[in-house]
Amino acid sequence: MSAGTDTQKDWGGVAVWLFAVGQTLVYAGSYYAFPALLPALEAATGWSKTTLALGPTLAFLIMASLTVFTGRLVDRGLGGEMLIWGPVLAALGVLGMAFASTPAEWLLAWAIVGVAQAGCVYETLFAFLTRRLGLGARGAITRVTLVAGFAGTLAFPLGHVVGERFGGQGGMLVFAALTLAALPCNLWAVRALRRRERVGTYHAPTPPGTLQVALRRPAFWGIAACFGLFGLNHGILITYVLELFADRGAGAGMAATAAACIGPSQVIGRLLFMVGEARIGNALATMLALGSVVAAGVLLWLAGLAPALVFAFALAQGAGMGLMSILRPLLIADILGRSGFGAISGAVAVSPILASAAAPALGALLLTLGGTGLVYASCLAMAVTGLVIAAALLRGR
Repeated sequence: MSAGTDTQKDWGGVAVWLFAVGQTLVYAGSYYAFPALLPALEAATGWSKTTLALGPTLAFLIMASLTVFTGRLVDRGLGGEMLIWGPVLAALGVLGMAFASTPAEWLLAWAIVGVAQAGCVYETLFAFLTRRLGLGARGAITRVTLVAGFAGTLAFPLGHVVGERFGGQGGMLVFAALTLAALPCNLWAVRALRRRERVGTYHAPTPPGTLQVALRRPAFWGIAACFGLFGLNHGILITYVLELFADRGAGAGMAATAAACIGPSQVIGRLLFMVGEARIGNALATMLALGSVVAAGVLLWLAGLAPALVFAFALAQGAGMGLMSILRPLLIADILGRSGFGAISGAVAVSPILASAAAPALGALLLTLGGTGLVYASCLAMAVTGLVIAAALLRGR
């Protein structure tokens, strides 16, 4: 093997780790900033939970409307550009939240974040890696998610500190800077992988009508429904995690610490998958991951009797959802094929993204109508239904 080829492999490996750091910063700075600062934002703005929740809801709706389009851009070789400039746009949106004085300005800032996230978070990156690395994308995606799983671990303690010191909107200035720090990571990584690609990798053009064929398959809708339900479950629980933990009897410090444990739990789940992936197929791993989220719902309910169970909830929820972020692109490729992966993956992603869009507003509605009890019951029902759909979809695999 030539020295040049060894250098290309080194660049590719470093690029994946840089993407991992970039995703951690983008998710911590623009996704987790809202739940991490939610109590401080309510105090700083005087707006209701419902009004504040409209922001991330709008962002996810915009993201969902663009994800098929951005997937096609990845198929056309423009994924790198989105990954480079997306964090800049996301940072501008978070910065806008810091200075929003009216709900309209708040929504405009979140709209900017929605456009940015459509092109620079997991969906685009995983499609970018799948397109360039082929079968090697599985290991790359796993490494990215191992590191990015700490986004919440970074965001929740940071939000607790800066929220107390600078207030909700002042804290957003810190999160804007955090988001922007992803730019140099993604810039170097994209250039390194493209340099590696020129060694001889060739990508055949996607046959026309590939997405339309996938849309006619029941398996496509089964995958979309399953991950949509779990996205809704997780979105509600993460958005209101501090309030739910407080309801279970956890103090502010314990609640922030337990919420921060969700990220490391995602990493633990992914590490267990890496250790056992030779013996456990994607189908079984999926059922174990979904079952873990169902168990988390039960543990959260039981935490009313023993508040320390919020840590057990964080472990089960984090491990299950952490595995799902790896398994979704793998299942799409296994079941629906790799041809036109960017567009197909983007289309499947519409469901969980729309679920994430609905989660803050639906969570606020559930809290208003039935309090925390209705939230626990609804989220558990979503997880059980998703598990049943997955069992039917994966039967015989």
